[in-house]
Amino acid sequence: MRKTILTAIALSFTALPVLADPVHGLWQTRPDDNGNFGHVRMQTCSDGKICGGLIAAFDGSGQQIESENVGRALVWDTEPQGDGQYREGRVWAPDRDRTYNARMELRGDTLGVSGCILMVCREQEWTRLQ
Repeated sequence: MRKTILTAIALSFTALPVLADPVHGLWQTRPDDNGNFGHVRMQTCSDGKICGGLIAAFDGSGQQIESENVGRALVWDTEPQGDGQYREGRVWAPDRDRTYNARMELRGDTLGVSGCILMVCREQEWTRLQ
């Protein structure tokens, strides 16, 4: 009987879903100066930090386009701070080919992504797709 109870308890823990970070999922970037935008998959990296890679690129009319940046990391080493705040990471801006110190703030289905180099900062709002 004891073995049956212990087995049931062990199975209940393996059946629990893995809790995903709220920022996980697919996000659409804001259009750049050329009207192009991308879809970024945010997930937990192997080191437990948050990372995101460009999985598709689109032109201003919404047509998928080829881009040398597809498959490239846009966000990496970002640490969850709680309350939708993420710090200490890096973000790469393809339109400027610059890497910034990243900060992110999750506000419902909007992700504020900002980065700074010295006193020069940029910010975008990404929209959740899934």
